[in-house]
Amino acid sequence: MKVIVGITGGIAAYKAPELVRQLVKAGHEVRCAATEHALEFVTRVTLETVSGNALYSDLFASGRTEHVSLKDWGDLLVVAPATANIIGKVANGIADDALSTLLLAFSGKPVVMAPAMNCEMWAHPAVQHNIETLKGWGIRMVGPESGELACGVSGVGRMAEPEQIAAYIASLSTHDSQLSTQKWLVTAGPTYERIDSVRFIGNYSSGKMGFALAQVLADAGADVELVTGPTALTIEHPRVRVTRVESAREMYAAATAAFPTCNGAILSAAVADYRPSECADHKLKKNGNEGMHLDLVQNPDILATLGSMKREGQTLVGFALETDNEEANAQRKLDKKNLDYIVLNSLRDKGAGFGVDTNKVTIIGRDGSRKESPLMSKKEVAQLIVEATALKDTQQ
Repeated sequence: MKVIVGITGGIAAYKAPELVRQLVKAGHEVRCAATEHALEFVTRVTLETVSGNALYSDLFASGRTEHVSLKDWGDLLVVAPATANIIGKVANGIADDALSTLLLAFSGKPVVMAPAMNCEMWAHPAVQHNIETLKGWGIRMVGPESGELACGVSGVGRMAEPEQIAAYIASLSTHDSQLSTQKWLVTAGPTYERIDSVRFIGNYSSGKMGFALAQVLADAGADVELVTGPTALTIEHPRVRVTRVESAREMYAAATAAFPTCNGAILSAAVADYRPSECADHKLKKNGNEGMHLDLVQNPDILATLGSMKREGQTLVGFALETDNEEANAQRKLDKKNLDYIVLNSLRDKGAGFGVDTNKVTIIGRDGSRKESPLMSKKEVAQLIVEATALKDTQQ
């Protein structure tokens, strides 16, 4: 693969030659593009020596549109380190030097950034807004890591190590990644439906099943849109974009917006069927010995809506948590909501369901297929679900 390594003016630029060396050692053809300030940290001779190619750093030196020819040459562009400055430029369409011009010209090809900056800069709302903008455009992020920074403090902002960046690029260039050209939507966790400013209606879902599904899909090469309700879980995978929501209506909005651009969706979230018709903006007080009466209204049905939106070629997988007439109810849900598969788990099975690390499921397909799992870890169950649904056509 032909890789362009972009270097910007941060102290982590001293790691760039090692990244270039590892990429060359892995068999990639590498060219470097650097900003003027990057060359205050690492020399032209060093970058040209380790890459074996001339450095691109001056937009006007050659008198040619080198940013266009480099774009045509390269298969992938990685920026390491990616400072707050270059992130902000790209997010706002600014092209005023060799590297920023190349980045805007590189539209349609994969771009990876390894952010590196002071922890307070990383936490600034403007930087986070720009990061989310770039992720929304499909630019992948590796890091940053937590550790000791050049300013003498410890925190998030340290550039990922060259080995980690090189390994990620290797994963992108692996041609047998079964879902490498696909994008999948996953929903996870519970939804909370507010009663007042301190109380809500919810359930015991931990989100572990959905996060495991997102991890397995991403490991298979897919880009994953993970929409999750309130949960303490986190996921660190450059192919997973996380959207955090609270209510069923927020999850509905995020899922319906993401689904049209996806190859498929696995909806494992435990979405509340009902919400209070009114939410007080203050804590409701007890009124003597009188009880509290809540008027509940129905939430939008995310699974049914996606089933009605589904186009030919998309795969839709739902979950059914049942306590009675399990298979009959699951089959009815599959048919009614226009699903391709439904994953049934029963609260009667010890070790399965909410809040535990294991699960036991039955995967039922519209095509009549049926696959049961023993009690396994949720990561193993996720692997089984992905193999039976998202990977089914690739394994034939």
